[in-house]
Amino acid sequence: MARKAGGGMTVAEAGRMGGRLVSEKYGPEFYEKIGKKGGSSTANKYGPEFFGRIGKKGGRAVTAKYGAGHFERIGRKGGQKVADLIERAKTLEAAPEEETQPEEVTPAE
Repeated sequence: MARKAGGGMTVAEAGRMGGRLVSEKYGPEFYEKIGKKGGSSTANKYGPEFFGRIGKKGGRAVTAKYGAGHFERIGRKGGQKVADLIERAKTLEAAPEEETQPEEVTPAE
């Protein structure tokens, strides 16, 4: 967005600046804490079924935007990422065992 005449900042710029300052001052734990408070408050006010309803509504919107196969595609992508991470962990676990084996040393003549 362009700056307003007179040097003021836009609402979006002010919001970003404020968010950045709060993040620097309080850290990520602050956002976790207020998020939990907001979720609990919403559950108390609307009931736990509310989250199911808004989740379905969001799912329908995503399907409308990206198509019926979207969730299948991202599920496969996520599953492949997990499989790759498991293989990488197995490789890393095997590597220290190989490194701890003593090397053969031939006596110097």
